[in-house]
Amino acid sequence: MMNFTRRGFVKLTGGVAALGLISAPGISLGADKKRVVVIGGGYGGSIAAKYIRMADPNIQVTLIEQNKDYYSGPLSNWVIAGFRKLDVQKWGYEGLKKHGVEVIIDKVTGIDPAAKNVTTAGGKKVEYDRLIVSPGIGFKALEGYDAEAMTKMPHAWIAGEQTSLLTKQLAEMKDGDPFILVAPADPYRCPPGPYERASLVAHYLKKNKPKSKVIILDPKDKFSKMGLFTGGWKSLYGYDTPNSLIEWVPGASGGKVTRVDAKTMTVYTDMGEYKSSCINVIPANKAGEIAEKAGLTDEKGFCPVNFETFESTKHKDVHVIGDASMATGLPKSGYAANSEAKVCAAAVVALLNGKPVGIPSYVNTCYSMISPEYGISVAGVYKLNAGKIVEVAGGVSAGDAKDFVRKQEALYNESWYQSIMADTFG
Repeated sequence: MMNFTRRGFVKLTGGVAALGLISAPGISLGADKKRVVVIGGGYGGSIAAKYIRMADPNIQVTLIEQNKDYYSGPLSNWVIAGFRKLDVQKWGYEGLKKHGVEVIIDKVTGIDPAAKNVTTAGGKKVEYDRLIVSPGIGFKALEGYDAEAMTKMPHAWIAGEQTSLLTKQLAEMKDGDPFILVAPADPYRCPPGPYERASLVAHYLKKNKPKSKVIILDPKDKFSKMGLFTGGWKSLYGYDTPNSLIEWVPGASGGKVTRVDAKTMTVYTDMGEYKSSCINVIPANKAGEIAEKAGLTDEKGFCPVNFETFESTKHKDVHVIGDASMATGLPKSGYAANSEAKVCAAAVVALLNGKPVGIPSYVNTCYSMISPEYGISVAGVYKLNAGKIVEVAGGVSAGDAKDFVRKQEALYNESWYQSIMADTFG
């Protein structure tokens, strides 16, 4: 780590629960309770709901989430590669209820910013004083990639049923067929995620289907943690040799996929076509459907926000956090969503009580696995400076780290996961 030790960083991020909330506890609203509605119960929405209640129990908080169980995206690549069960990725909302959060399992069908209410498929109309929208991602159009194609060429970029589909297809893939991974264009959820997936699938193939390899078709010419990934690939999978288990095709070499045909299991690029019995298509991302429907997105498909409060620049009293927001300067990661949610929660509590909003800080840490015993990481601390989110400290894993350090990073990854999930749903 640059500028500070890993232990120092862990102490800082472990204390981020109080980030921006120092002035909030003890505020009383009296008899007239304020109402906050949160849409989406993932890494962003659950944290926002929980921390508003922790900061001010007099605020009524309602979380609306369409699924009764939440499946975590982080570590779901382990499930696909066969060394983790999907049930370990499943979380529920009992912990939030203990904090006094009202949880409604229903799909939000409409947001009325003028009337300040939310409607659901089940016929509910829930009013709010402040609304927090954390809807996750949707996908931009890719020719041939419709709902039916998703069942044959799963994206597995929203964990759960799609994770199971891709796991099954990989297990059934004929030895000798390539595992084709279509990577998304920037920006997208979890920047190193496709390359971790490629790494862990290569580990699986090495053990179970040695005649096969991973082909990454990528519209980009560089990617997150690229040097660390390619270094690991060289060490473990023969990268850049004739027998490499991973082939990366960048955009400049014809890696941009322009259309797919699920019936023939073929993907097409500007320079050729690729066929396999197992194809993982991750289209370009955009904000989740309800954000788009409510007019919270711009022409790029994401939601512009005020970085101090995460209030939408499109609609007053509506905040957007997590992967759907355009928090330029922060990655679209689970930990960044956690940090955004805490900043947003502090701001919402302050605004509802007529108090000034503090100057926010943000943090991110992200682990990636190249094999079950080979971990790498990146971490950063960010501040708001002249209206921009800028990194003020951080670093990445050493490129020349010893094997025991990589094993330690792999263990830290699991520890990181258990900690953030306890924070989110505990």
